Amino acid sequence: MRTLVLWDVDHTLVRIRGLSAEIYAAVFRQVTGRALEYLADMAGRTDRAIITETLRLHRIAPTESLLTAFGDALTAAFADREDEIGRRGKPLSGAREALSALAARPEVVQSVLTGNLEPIARGKLAAFGLHTFVDFEVGAFGFDDLRRPPMVGLARERATGKYGDPFDPAHTVVVGDTPHDVLAGHQGGARVVAVATGASDEAALRDAGAELVLADLSDTEAVVRSVLGVSAP
Repeated sequence: MRTLVLWDVDHTLVRIRGLSAEIYAAVFRQVTGRALEYLADMAGRTDRAIITETLRLHRIAPTESLLTAFGDALTAAFADREDEIGRRGKPLSGAREALSALAARPEVVQSVLTGNLEPIARGKLAAFGLHTFVDFEVGAFGFDDLRRPPMVGLARERATGKYGDPFDPAHTVVVGDTPHDVLAGHQGGARVVAVATGASDEAALRDAGAELVLADLSDTEAVVRSVLGVSAP
């Protein structure tokens, strides 16, 4: 049976300092006609959740039409500043090697479980040549749900529909850097490999319940063993 690996994007595979907050501020003004005063916490959350809370912080009702307009404008703004992703960001240590090693294994299907809208996730990974290692058709993205846990089941359904394997919880792995990723994996039906490459340290990720916690992705063999369900040394 194949294993479905669902990667978080920001602070797990890539880091793009400051750009997302800048774009959110510009899009908020574009869509609402007001200056951004408060930006919701972004770590480990979906774009739908971030936009919804940000609007509510400004006492603006997050109607579906407004959420759609905001999402469309956000996608366009990232596309307009695509060159900046490569200049201001970087792939995290070991990300390319880990993706490549897992992509070479026929028993592994790789995709993403990310808070980003799909075009934004594609753009961020493409900026560093990482997009070729994952199958975006079976991933789950920032407008698929307000919360991350249901997105795991959605990705599993998409992967089963394409590849035929059931991808049960024992053969589904979420890799992420926040307690939100850990919660999503456990509630959504997956094992979790956490990496302390974001704001959460190893202790916080263990306390959140991650089965395995790595300092980063730099030890490719340890990443592969962890994803395949064998404890890394």
